[in-house]
Amino acid sequence: MTSRHAFGDLDRYLELPRVAGLAVSPDGARLVTTVSEINHDRTEFVTAIWELDPAGQLPARRLTRGIKGESAPSFTAAGDLLFLAARPAPGDDTPPAALWQLPAAGGEAVELRALPGGVSAVHTATAADRVLVTAPLLPSAATVEDDARLRALRKDNKVSAILHTRYPVRHWDHDLGPDQPHLLDAADSRDLTPAPGAALREAGVAVSADGTFVVTSWQAAGPGAVIRVVLMRIDTATGVRQVIVDDPDADLGHPAISPDGGRLAFLRETVSTPELAPRITLCVMRFGEPWVEVSAQWDRWPSSVSWTTDGTALVITADDGGGCPIFSVHPETGAVTRLTHDDHSYAEVRTAPGGVIYALRHSYAAPPHPVRIDADGRVVTLPCVEIPSLPGTLEELTATAEDGAAVRSWLVLPEGNEPAPLLLWVHGGPLGSWNAWHWRWNPWLMAAAGYAVLMPDPALSTGYGQHFIQRGWGAWGAAPYTDLMAATDAACAHPRIDAGRTAAMGGSFGGYMANWIAGHTDRFDAIVTHASLWALDQFGHTTDGAYWWAREMTEQMTQHNSPHRQVGSINTPMLVIHGDKDYRVPVGEALRLWYELLTESALPADPDDGTSAHQFLYFPSEGHWIAQPQHTKIWYQVTLAFLARHVLGEDGAVPETLG
Repeated sequence: MTSRHAFGDLDRYLELPRVAGLAVSPDGARLVTTVSEINHDRTEFVTAIWELDPAGQLPARRLTRGIKGESAPSFTAAGDLLFLAARPAPGDDTPPAALWQLPAAGGEAVELRALPGGVSAVHTATAADRVLVTAPLLPSAATVEDDARLRALRKDNKVSAILHTRYPVRHWDHDLGPDQPHLLDAADSRDLTPAPGAALREAGVAVSADGTFVVTSWQAAGPGAVIRVVLMRIDTATGVRQVIVDDPDADLGHPAISPDGGRLAFLRETVSTPELAPRITLCVMRFGEPWVEVSAQWDRWPSSVSWTTDGTALVITADDGGGCPIFSVHPETGAVTRLTHDDHSYAEVRTAPGGVIYALRHSYAAPPHPVRIDADGRVVTLPCVEIPSLPGTLEELTATAEDGAAVRSWLVLPEGNEPAPLLLWVHGGPLGSWNAWHWRWNPWLMAAAGYAVLMPDPALSTGYGQHFIQRGWGAWGAAPYTDLMAATDAACAHPRIDAGRTAAMGGSFGGYMANWIAGHTDRFDAIVTHASLWALDQFGHTTDGAYWWAREMTEQMTQHNSPHRQVGSINTPMLVIHGDKDYRVPVGEALRLWYELLTESALPADPDDGTSAHQFLYFPSEGHWIAQPQHTKIWYQVTLAFLARHVLGEDGAVPETLG
């Protein structure tokens, strides 16, 4: 049996190993990645660290085998491998993650630093013996020992309450607090950032090569509930800190310090307004001098930034025309040179001596896999896990929108020559692109079931220039919707598409568009809406980032673009899916959508038994994404059964695990 058949069997699909993350030693001689595999109980994915051959000759070699897995690999200046791992001990089955070290000279891994609240990230200098960690401490804890006492006090008294004094209180799928992230010296747990408040949440941290200072993004409170992000420089010997970049018109992040320690590169995202979309640009400064926007004339959004090891150039990634290539940018002139020329996307970019770059490459043609990009541009695939064969083919499709804009899509076609039913799949974001392999949102599972999957990049998508984003800004129901319909029309004209059998689906913003589509057209036989926005007036004040949403739309705009106002026009069967721990799109959106579908849609509940053509799949323990393997399986089983019933006219059975 070939690996292609894994996409037709959810159990085998969940068994496919998943590669994520890269770390390269300062001398470029060693390279490691992490590989996740499903555990014996099939209830979670466990990650291990594997060593790769930078030359691309030898097979990958597994280095760690912890029961709970290992993550966040990083090399010290001396070549030792550091990683995070939670190792159960007698009487403690769920310890927090600690910092571990695997010596370069060989031997067994040793625990380097354990902290009461665990270690969440590790940061190393490339040319000095300096290791820092990000670790949570309770606000009133004076020392690490005091933090342990306070945590025991809360645990012994079964206290889970959190007292907040500022916004926000939640993030994606978890509650914030009561602890706060700090930067500590891993050698002695010395706190470099006493009383940081919430400043280091989601922080990007860069350590100078000589280990003498750090630059980190730093969340600062703005007016009302607004969060501003500035850049902070911290001396690692004294802990003295200084704001070095503070731009009231933008949020700043992704700091990268040049190898000689004299310059800083970072990304600048302008503060949006309901009238003007944000813009992300690359900036460079010499310490002690004003910063300069070096990519102001380049009509793309950089998404990551690092320096070459000789400090002569910056290496960035940016969405571009349906891919996410690697580019080189001159730090003074801003001249941009594309380094990769295939249709893939690149992530986890790591620079090495000799102009070599390592990265994870992926697209809908292949899941993430490690590659080496040589100085001459040659891309070499490094041996790691097997790349599975696909149950179909991948094409590009371009449609023309109402205003003449080109709307690009991926079109996944199942095997065979017969016309296939079409599934329109709308991406989330909305500021994103269908340019990356998704284990969670995977079109090949649908192709294995016989569907053609259309994945368009409508207005608001990145990689097509600022104007393409602006076309849909604050007007989600306008150009994004008409772009999707133009893409659907183009797909239906394809000889492999059965235009008489169609469905639409999406998650997050894609779920919003699924809801909008349901109220504005009857062309689809079924609609699946996951973690979706339904009533924008309600959503805007309850999402975990309400201050950001206020920059997107005025109250009048939310009313004009809210799908709930067209509930009476919905006569297409809808499958509503939501997780209770979703704080980005709170579950109240699904609860209101479900109630209004049953009471106000053109397909209301039966007055005799209360049933309807609509369904609601609810996950009490899941968040915005459905992360647990057993729930991912149910998600696809229920979705495929719903589509089979309404698109194929077949009896789609729900899994026994639903009772």
